[in-house]
Amino acid sequence: MKVLVIHGAGLNMRGKVQLEVFGPLTLAQYEEHIRGYAKELGIEVSFFHSNIEGEVVNRLYEAFDGDIAGCVINPGGYTMVTGPLRAAVAQMKFPVIEVHLSNPTARGTVSVFQPVCKASVYGLGIESYKHALAGLKALVKKK
Repeated sequence: MKVLVIHGAGLNMRGKVQLEVFGPLTLAQYEEHIRGYAKELGIEVSFFHSNIEGEVVNRLYEAFDGDIAGCVINPGGYTMVTGPLRAAVAQMKFPVIEVHLSNPTARGTVSVFQPVCKASVYGLGIESYKHALAGLKALVKKK
């Protein structure tokens, strides 16, 4: 089972800014943890990050035509953007799970992705990714 993990706008700044909200882990450390979780679950992961919305949209459309079984997305700075990325997520033939280390709702942020994602995992720190991957595995098995 292949899963695409998308890191949205600003995720490259993790571990550098807003440490009180997101903690000290860098994006590379996120990916190290996620690889470990995926290995435990028997999932193959690939990663994509961009601060350019159109690049993320293009990567999703490439995944649509490929052999990806599901996607975990941390939209980061795109969380409140109602543009083409939200529309692309809504068009995917595979389940997409939105993930955040913190709880954006507790900070007054309302995600525009939640209505178009199969599920959301918030507020569990890096473990949010572990639960999102396990959720995707369960969803794909149901098919």
